[in-house]
Amino acid sequence: MTIYETIKAAISVKQAAEHYGLKAGRNGMACCPFHNDRHPSLKLNEDYFFCFGCGAKGDVIDFVARLFDLSSYEATQKLAADFGLDPKPPTAAALPKPKHPCIRQFREDEMMCFRALTDYLHLLEDWKVRYAPKTTDDALDDRFVEACQMLDYIEYLADILTVGNLEERVAVVDELMKDGKIAFLKDYTARKKKEVAHRGEER
Repeated sequence: MTIYETIKAAISVKQAAEHYGLKAGRNGMACCPFHNDRHPSLKLNEDYFFCFGCGAKGDVIDFVARLFDLSSYEATQKLAADFGLDPKPPTAAALPKPKHPCIRQFREDEMMCFRALTDYLHLLEDWKVRYAPKTTDDALDDRFVEACQMLDYIEYLADILTVGNLEERVAVVDELMKDGKIAFLKDYTARKKKEVAHRGEER
C-alpha cells in the first residue's frame, strides 16, 4: 500500500474538510471554498467531493492539494502530519488483508443501485419540468428545489456505475448500500411516483 492509499483509507474527505474549517450540514453539503459560494453546493462524501457549482471533484488528497495549492505529494505529507499518520508506507505485515467480495453479489448490488438511481433520476427530471415556476413571482415547489439540488449529483453517481473503473464503482455501491441508503431511496422514489399517479387519476 502506497502513502496515497494509506491516507485515503485512513481519512475521509469530510473529516479533512471539517478539520480545515469547513462546516458541513447533516446532508454532507458545505459552501465550496474553490469559488464564491453563497449557498452550500459542495457535496462531501467519505471517498470523494463534488461541487455542483464549479465542478471541482476528487478524493481527500485532491481536496487538500487544491485547498492549500499543494502538489499531491505535499498534500499527503500535510495530511499525514495533521492527522498523526506515519508518512512511510507500512510494512507488508501491517497491511490490511485484501477484501475478496463475491463478484456475483457485487454485480447484483450494483444493478440494484443503478436501477434505483435511474428511477430517482427520471423522477427528478420530471419534477424539474412539471413543477418549475411559471413566473418569477411563483413560490418554488419543494419538488422543483429537490430536483435542482440533486439532479447533477445523482447523474454523477449513475455515470460512475456506467463508465467508472471497478474501484470507483465499488466505492459508490458500498456507500449506497451502507445504512440502508439504497433501500430508502427505492422506497422514497416508489412512494413519490404513486403520489404523482394518484393525482393524475384524481384529475
